[in-house]
Amino acid sequence: MKMISHPDTPKKKLFASMQETFRKDVERAFGILQARWAIVRGPVRLHDIRTLCDIMMACIIMHNMIVEDEYEEKDEEPTQQDYREDYDYIGGIVELNLNHDGPTLSEYMMCHNRIRDFLVHTSLKSDLINHLWRHHGNEM
Repeated sequence: MKMISHPDTPKKKLFASMQETFRKDVERAFGILQARWAIVRGPVRLHDIRTLCDIMMACIIMHNMIVEDEYEEKDEEPTQQDYREDYDYIGGIVELNLNHDGPTLSEYMMCHNRIRDFLVHTSLKSDLINHLWRHHGNEM
């Protein structure tokens, strides 16, 4: 979402301030993930939302595991018990649906057009500004 370059109301000033703060955090986080995994680089338009969520969660979890491993201060070699404890927290088996063909061209075009609709974008942005003002307006 584009920044409000010259916010002229308290609501818009709050929105611009919060957007700038969160935008930096999100860009930093995505930069780290994109540097490590190609699957999160560039636009992705042919996956359903659930698959995208699963991909992002997997990348975040793997990143956290790598960070923990790199900074772990363990001097001794892992024991058999350590390995057993690591696997005690693994969830159930994940079933993959490899027969899913993805969206049809018409579904893709409808989604793409909905994303590009100026009136929808303006309405959502206005709703977000008002929501932030209701919850954080008294902090200004």
